[in-house]
Amino acid sequence: MTSYPMNLRGLIGNRLLLLPSVAAAIHDHAGNLLLQEKASGEGWSLPAGAIEPGETPQEAIIREVMEETGLVVTPTAILGVFGGREFRYTYPNGDQVEYVVTLFGCRVLEDQGSWTDSETRSLGYFARDDMPPLALPYPLSALFS
Repeated sequence: MTSYPMNLRGLIGNRLLLLPSVAAAIHDHAGNLLLQEKASGEGWSLPAGAIEPGETPQEAIIREVMEETGLVVTPTAILGVFGGREFRYTYPNGDQVEYVVTLFGCRVLEDQGSWTDSETRSLGYFARDDMPPLALPYPLSALFS
């Protein structure tokens, strides 16, 4: 099934697209933050993705985390809503996007053992002082509250 953003790309090409999306802050028992290394070579990010039509932000974060990490989560809090110029991103293929991101704190309910999409190269938990750079400038105060 083709995603809504991919359908829009077929109409507008790689021009700027404003995209409602979600991201997850998931911590291990030591307080380290889960990050996803992108298979595309874009580096590290939070588990995240676009909200599909008819989907609530809560449904979207549960789906995205499952697809990208294999974890079943429940959102426990909204840690912030971010957007604007700082949340513009140009993908290696030239697609431009400006995200409006609802950042959820999430609790892991179950680990399914593996992710189901091709976007993830690897996963890792990072301490605040050892995090690699992220593509989007989430404030550390929101990620490690």
